[in-house]
Amino acid sequence: MHSTSAGAASRDAVEQQFQKWLATTVAADATRRGVSRATLTRAFDGLKLDWSLPDLAPPGEPEKHEAPQRQAEFSGPARYFNEPKVAQLAKAGQARMQQWSKTLAAIEKTYGVPASIVVAIWGRESGYGAAKLPYSALSALATEAFMGARKQSFYGELLAALEILQGDHISQSEMKSSWAGALGQPQFLPSKYLTTAVDFDRDGKRDIWNSVPDVLGSIANYLRENGWQPGVGWGVEVVLPPNVSCSLEGPEKGRPLAEWQAMGVRTVSGGPVTGRNPKQIGHLMMPAGRLGPAFIVSKNFYILKTYNESDLYALFIGHLADRMRGAGPMAQSWADIGTFKRSDVGRMQERLEARGVDVGTADGLVGFKTRIAIGEWQTANGRAATCFPDAALLKAIR
Repeated sequence: MHSTSAGAASRDAVEQQFQKWLATTVAADATRRGVSRATLTRAFDGLKLDWSLPDLAPPGEPEKHEAPQRQAEFSGPARYFNEPKVAQLAKAGQARMQQWSKTLAAIEKTYGVPASIVVAIWGRESGYGAAKLPYSALSALATEAFMGARKQSFYGELLAALEILQGDHISQSEMKSSWAGALGQPQFLPSKYLTTAVDFDRDGKRDIWNSVPDVLGSIANYLRENGWQPGVGWGVEVVLPPNVSCSLEGPEKGRPLAEWQAMGVRTVSGGPVTGRNPKQIGHLMMPAGRLGPAFIVSKNFYILKTYNESDLYALFIGHLADRMRGAGPMAQSWADIGTFKRSDVGRMQERLEARGVDVGTADGLVGFKTRIAIGEWQTANGRAATCFPDAALLKAIR
């Protein structure tokens, strides 16, 4: 957060630079994208910097580089699947599925995405529209594009937001967002709104702030545009036999469902994993390695990740959708992983990288590449592979 030590005078100077930047750089680039002078005049009228936003580096102050919270306490996946919270969201989601059943049936017919998946994303992103969006999207995006830690990525989104004002009949006062400029109930960045938001209620505007049909249709269209395969489930919880390594996880190690079946993998109810199509490719997904539930997932699981690049997010959506359709909690529990810091994980990742091991990114987060690397190290060093770190392992991996 920016300190107030800059004082009123220097803040005024920064505000003047901001106004000049809007009138020159932003206006020129927006005009090239077809935004009219009238729209720009309305958009810039009274537009000020929002000094309450995180990670600001005003001109003349040292540049802040966005670093992961390396000192933050590492939290295992269990916290993400807080059972009372999941149950509450599922119950509320079932009520929404009933309330909007006709709209959802039309959406499923149009885009091929199941109602439960669409509603699960709606619930996760904005509590079915209950979450308050306190920020003016234009002010948040302009502030971050002018003096935020990731100016470049925000600048394109600011121009996209101006295009929305130009063509989509949404007033500036209605264009509310998160602090990072994610719009409306589906939390679309402006560039995604332009390419994937739909006017499903056919009232002439794509209103993802107030129109539930537009919200739900836009989420479904987003998934279809990213490659959702109709008629294919996201995945299923399985029991992984002890002789099948957890390091077979990930999007790069898929194999036909019949092969997983032949290796002894079964659903938690003891049934076959082959489903209707034994040749379909399935991927092992174990967000806590052997310290939590295991899943065989389809390509659609990875399509869910295009909405939010997190295994846990995609799993949450899939699981919540199942719960809305009457499934119970996960059969396997999450182990207590103990306490350690993200910085400890980051250092372990750096040591593995120094040995030429691909851990994805040394960011203190345990993605599938890090889990695979841990499992392979454990096997090579005569240990039982868990594919997930604990405090002792973080020190042992050298």
